[in-house]
Amino acid sequence: MPVTAQKAPRIAASSYLNTAPLIWSFTHGSRRGEAELTDAAPARCASLVANGDVDAGLVPAIEYQRIPAVAVVPDVCIGSRAPVRSVMLAIRVDNLNEVRRIALDESSRTSAALVKIIFREFLGFEPEWVSCVPDMAQMLAENDGALIIGDPAMTFAREGLQVFDLATLWREHTSLGFIFALWMMREQAAPAARRIDFGAARDEGLARTEEIVDFYEPLLGLSRDDLRTYLHENISFSMNEELRAGLELYFKLAQKHGIIQAVKPLKTIDA
Repeated sequence: MPVTAQKAPRIAASSYLNTAPLIWSFTHGSRRGEAELTDAAPARCASLVANGDVDAGLVPAIEYQRIPAVAVVPDVCIGSRAPVRSVMLAIRVDNLNEVRRIALDESSRTSAALVKIIFREFLGFEPEWVSCVPDMAQMLAENDGALIIGDPAMTFAREGLQVFDLATLWREHTSLGFIFALWMMREQAAPAARRIDFGAARDEGLARTEEIVDFYEPLLGLSRDDLRTYLHENISFSMNEELRAGLELYFKLAQKHGIIQAVKPLKTIDA
């Protein structure tokens, strides 16, 4: 009887620069063919995992509390212990206290919740929120401010705007780093998906930073030094105690402010 070839696990992630070290091994490195990768914006990655359309996804962190029956890959994340540079709030008024309406990048889930927490918990008021496609000019045409994430947040024109880095705002109020996304896997995922070594994939991607820089330099129009600094200093791809504490506080405040209903403890796929 012929042996049926095992189907590759299905995974999803965005193609933003900040995901590149986590997926480069699957697209250009030693793990090509090990998984079937779907390119999707972060919010859609959450939907793909929640609907069972993929086995694992690089999902906005807030969605761990919303998607049932998922676990996270231990240690691997997209976080920041410094200015993150790719999650930005731009306003066209003089200061944050004057903001009355903010456009939220429809690609975002974690950062959209984070900016709401910052206003409710730390600034003591709440503007009106509207969801928009990530086009800064369009977002600011009818709103006082705009939240934008990913590569567009690194390249928009800033003339005449006050610009705030959300990881910096979070640190100013909490003294903690922040985790924006995690690999999440469905508990029903096939054994082949559970055997994927996402940590080793991350390590290979970071070791191949120059290839990533080669790829993104013409796409983003940023200098090679800017790209290297972003990947090695602005983004943290491993979860340490500070980042974990920041994530736990974020979940706690999200529940306090009605963004999530309850907080479940972080479960890893090897637990």
